Parts: sequence; C-alpha cells; structure tokens
Amino acid sequence: MRPVRSFCDEQKTVGQRPFLLRQHRPMNSAAIPVEVADKINAQILAISEDQLQGFQRDPFGVVVERTGLGKAVVLERVRAMLEAGVIRRVRQTLLATNLAKGALVAWEVDQDKLDAAFDYMFQEDPFSGHVVTRSTDVASPGSTYKLWTTLKVPQGYSLEKHCEVLKKKVGAKAFRLMPAKKLFALGVGHVRRKDMEPGARSEELGAVTDVAVVELTDHEWRIMEAVKREFEPDELVEDLWAARAKEAGVSLDEFLRVAEDLNARRVVGRFSTFLEHVKRLKTGEQVTRYNALFHWAVPTGREIEAGREVGRHYIMTHGYWREGGPEFRDVNIMGVAHGTDKEKVLAHKAAIDEHLAEAGIEVGYTNVFWGGRSEIKPSEISPFAYERWCDHHGIALDSMKA
Repeated sequence: MRPVRSFCDEQKTVGQRPFLLRQHRPMNSAAIPVEVADKINAQILAISEDQLQGFQRDPFGVVVERTGLGKAVVLERVRAMLEAGVIRRVRQTLLATNLAKGALVAWEVDQDKLDAAFDYMFQEDPFSGHVVTRSTDVASPGSTYKLWTTLKVPQGYSLEKHCEVLKKKVGAKAFRLMPAKKLFALGVGHVRRKDMEPGARSEELGAVTDVAVVELTDHEWRIMEAVKREFEPDELVEDLWAARAKEAGVSLDEFLRVAEDLNARRVVGRFSTFLEHVKRLKTGEQVTRYNALFHWAVPTGREIEAGREVGRHYIMTHGYWREGGPEFRDVNIMGVAHGTDKEKVLAHKAAIDEHLAEAGIEVGYTNVFWGGRSEIKPSEISPFAYERWCDHHGIALDSMKA
C-alpha cells in the first residue's frame, strides 16, 4: 500500500527540489560529531542560528570569519547535523510580514478534535507555519483556545476568508486573528540563550520594526522562491547560490542583484540553521523544553514603549504588538521565550514584569500560555502556490480575495 501523502507533500517542489516538510536521510558520516554540546558545533551554532542577518552571499564564510574554523569543517558539521535531524532546516528566511499579510491565530477546538485539527493545519495547509497546542496553568481568559498557528496569505487575499475555510475543515468553534502591528524582537539563538540569567537585557531599547507589505514582480517572486527554499545536505557547498540561480532561470549576477535589492527593501530576513529545539534529538539532547507565550495588557497609547522594554530582554525570541481582544482580556503585547527549566522561564518573565513596573508601565493583566505539541514549517507565501491550493480544494480563487 502506498503511503498517504498530504497536500503539502504534493506541493513541495520548486524546480525539482523539496521545500517543505523535509525528510531526514541516513547520515553518511557517522564519525562526525552532531551533538549540540560539541565544542565546535556550539561555536558554529552560536553564529548560524540567528547572527547572519540579511541576505548572505557567503553565510558560512561569515561563520568562518567569526569562529576561526575552516570552511570545510563548518560545511561538514552543518551537513552532518542536518542529516541527523539536529538541525531541522537550513534556509535564507524572508521577512514574510513584509511580503504577505500574516497573523497569529488562536483556535477554539473541542478536545476530541484537537489532534486532527493540528494534523490538518500542519499537513494540509501550507500557509500555516508554526502549529502548536497551548495551555495555561489555570483556567483563564482564552484558555479554551488550545490550538495556535501562524498564518500568512499572499498579497490580495483575505486572512479572514482563509480562516473561515480552515474553521470548516477542522470543525473549530471560533478563531481569533491577531496580526502584528509592530515587531520588537525576532531571532532564535537557543544555544546563545541557554545559560542566560533572568533580567539580562540590552542597554538600548528594543528596535521597532514596522509591518508593511512590499509588492514584488513575477520575476522577483521566481527568484525569491529559489532564495527561500530550504537546503538539502548535498546543496551545502562552497558556491551556495549558483544552483539556485540556475533553478530560477537567471544568471548568478542577476540572482544576487535581485536578492540584495530585496534585502535593501527589508524583504529578506536572516540566513539560519534552525535547530530541532522542541523534540528530543537522536543524540539524547533536548535543546529546549518549554515554549512560553507571554501576554501583557498595557495602557492604550503605550504599546510601543512597552514593546521596546520587553524587546530589549535577550531571552525574548519574539516580541510583538498584537491585539488579543476580549477573548484574551485585551492583551496587546506578546512575546515568546524558551528554556529547559519551567521555573527559570517564569523567572525571566518575572524580571520583565519588574522592569516594566520600574519603567512606569502599568500592566493590567498578564498570562503565560505554555506550548505543547509543536511542528514548524515555513509558511508558503507565493501567489502561485495559493492558486494551486485553491484549485486543489475546489475553491474559486476570486472568492478568497480581500
């Protein structure tokens, strides 16, 4: 019997290479250390997780410069960790909030439908990225919303209409769309944050990033599809982008020109080696155990001030201004932190709470939503992919327009 394939499986090709839900292959070099704690791997990951900002012509060359390791060693180690599943993906990220409308979505789903709804969002909807179940320590506003997703739809299409389709597909009772109004922190860096003390923060306020959609031409989209597709181990070579330029049907010079132009237009995020940070690795390690979504309700008009104070704390991998609405007691600042010890994660939050009070920012309400089952894939944002998805589900494309 042939295995059942999801829509995401069927649609994950650009050219002839997979770009979603990669399957790990057996390691070719079992003797190469793949543990995160290995000294050389830790050196590499401290840079490659979240320190390679913007489009990088030679990202591993930057790692070489900053670690003093040889290029062959860096490539060999990253390939081995990717093959072993320690690194779950290697890719040049895009600032998708600048390319497509997006939102954090909380779903109210009955417990008996939760697993199936989770599977559908992850396997069948390429526009839902991070899919995670969340719970609170005690019953509180929004605690019945147990399924959370990040969602993006291409320019010109409606988040609300897409959610209505998903709501029917999974049998959800309700959903809350929470688009980001401002961004204050974004970057993983689990290796860097492992031993961070509560309260550690920058001397400067967190930066404020506006959320504004940039329009691309079809030519730019074709190149961006090749830029953003994740790398297979055998693609991690010295001349990283030559094959991608060929895939996009342009010269390498044109490929690099467009990528760097879009980088200047704040479309490109960072080059990153994403660790498998939730599940226990084959090495026996677990990079992080707790994924905490912090909520704060601050006075109207002080969202940016509060967000910058939260965003300056190094533990925050994400920090946003999002409106939680009455479902979540009108919280408006949200952020994510990770750790291996729950009490230490709570200590980090307590330090931020104390700092907000010292800054004179009143917090009317706060809560923590803990992550449970979790899967992550890059959200698809291509208009060509959206057309295929609608056709696959028998949905009139025009009916999904904003």
